[in-house]
Amino acid sequence: MDQSKINVRYAKAFFSLAKEKQLLDGLKKDVDLVLQLTKDSKEFQLLLESPVVKTAQKKKLISQIFQNQLSELTIQFLILITQNKREAYIPGICRNFIDLYRKDQGIRTATITSAMPLQKDILTQIQQKLASELNAKIELSERVNSDLIGGFVLRVDDRQVDASVSTQLRKVKEKLLQTENNK
Repeated sequence: MDQSKINVRYAKAFFSLAKEKQLLDGLKKDVDLVLQLTKDSKEFQLLLESPVVKTAQKKKLISQIFQNQLSELTIQFLILITQNKREAYIPGICRNFIDLYRKDQGIRTATITSAMPLQKDILTQIQQKLASELNAKIELSERVNSDLIGGFVLRVDDRQVDASVSTQLRKVKEKLLQTENNK
């Protein structure tokens, strides 16, 4: 079975259970924490992917790592995944769970990239404007890319608005080259 099918099946199962037990928000926080740990800790990622560490040891370590941080249901779910020898898929399962949660809650994601960090009040205004324009809750993340020189690039779902200085300069350059070639 390919990796994406495994991720989706486990995520859907856990999402359905969370919804059925009306624990969706709490378990989403748990999943966020697990996903963040897989991103931040190379050691944890190595533990999940290691064929050398035995399943029983992995289950014990997962219980110890998360015992006071996650709900018992989430820990049992992680142990089940490990028992089925699918622990390497935990990051993908978490990402799919979060996607299902966003769809269910009507949350859309947006990313704004600018040359310098934006002030918090500006980010809040952008988030509020997007929420009213799209009639949805917005999760806004910020990225900094000094190559933009100025301006911003706003990406909402699969749409993008590029109002960066670097793009404007590139367009001007292309027009100049085009008019030069037409002479």
